[in-house]
Amino acid sequence: MVSAVRWRRRLLWLGLGVLATCLAGIVLLNLWPHTRGLQQRIGHVSAVESVQFRREMGALLGTGVSTGNAVQDFQNGAEIFPAMLASIHAARHSINLETYIYWSGNVSKEFVAALTERARAGVKVRVLADWVGSTRMKQEVVDALRAGGVRFEYFHPLSWYAIDRVNNRTHRKLMVVDGKVAFNGGVGIADAWDGDGTQPDHWRDMQFRVEGPAAAQMQAIFGSNWLATTGEVLLGPDYYPDIPAGGDLDVQAYASSPQGGSQNMQLMYLMAINGARRSIDLECAYFVPDELTLTALRDALARGVRVRLVVPGPHVDSAVVRDASQAQWGAMLQAGARMYRYQPSLFHNKLMVVDGYLTIAGSANFDNRSFQLNDESNIAIYDHAFAAHMIDVIEQDLARSQELTLPQWRARPWRQRASDWLSSTMSAQL
Repeated sequence: MVSAVRWRRRLLWLGLGVLATCLAGIVLLNLWPHTRGLQQRIGHVSAVESVQFRREMGALLGTGVSTGNAVQDFQNGAEIFPAMLASIHAARHSINLETYIYWSGNVSKEFVAALTERARAGVKVRVLADWVGSTRMKQEVVDALRAGGVRFEYFHPLSWYAIDRVNNRTHRKLMVVDGKVAFNGGVGIADAWDGDGTQPDHWRDMQFRVEGPAAAQMQAIFGSNWLATTGEVLLGPDYYPDIPAGGDLDVQAYASSPQGGSQNMQLMYLMAINGARRSIDLECAYFVPDELTLTALRDALARGVRVRLVVPGPHVDSAVVRDASQAQWGAMLQAGARMYRYQPSLFHNKLMVVDGYLTIAGSANFDNRSFQLNDESNIAIYDHAFAAHMIDVIEQDLARSQELTLPQWRARPWRQRASDWLSSTMSAQL
């Protein structure tokens, strides 16, 4: 009898050991980098205003700079959601929406109503939502979309055969209508964004509408993840029509994914920083760069480039990310950067303007998760007038921010310093 009890205990411990080993293996599969990231400093880079810079970026990122585009920015949900809904209502052939966040609420209901109305009218409507980012999306919302004729799918839902991809999420916020009009930025489909960005419960963010040939590039970005999720290739004029010039802007849409082009986001940022000659204005919802990117920014400061950073202030959605970010602020301040903390609400912008000419915006944050782990999509606009307009937007954010000085950073309580250091040790996953 005693022997039988001992054997059962041994089998129990053996089973627990096997289970622990399997769990450890799953964690390692998700945390271990699938590709080797950028590790060495980039050499001399031509100025961002040069033809050579554009030529190199077209070759390196896999998408060229397209001409004949119109781009309009929309600030905060009060402007963004009406613009997106208007484009949905105007759709005649197809609507493709890919988003990290789709949460139940009033905004969700508006999008469900608009998307299903178009689907019932014969428009081909597809929605791809990230399984992790959209956990606050109730099943009734999914059921309503599907019942209304919308093809709805989750990106990388939890399953035994894809357990190694749980840490790879689509962080994109894309919408393409009729293959001609596309939206890209940082806004999720959720009530948190519904406002003017000046109240604590209204997130500060921006979205961009692109009309012209660059919309086809953004359609291809959506199509890649739709193909990976469903096995369906989107072809034909409903998705890739002949697109006349929509304006006079030069635009480059590009994407990144661990499955392909994983370094694209960081590469563009590094090239832009190294190609800067006068100024870098950077707005970051999450500023947790690796040492290579931090060094590039310090090198830019050393050669006389003015660097201004706008980061979140008192309102954050992740204390760990905030603390990991704060751990790096001292190096930037010591090198001569000016840093500002946005005060009114949660700051979610992702924007860079270099030398008053190159504007970079989209879904990618300034951290390793966007550089290596997530699927992201950005646009680059090569134009002085558009960059000047976006600098005006940044100036408005600066007016609502408080500047942080090096003495203030150094005066942090010891407990905050300890928390900053501890959080920074996890920066590779943030």
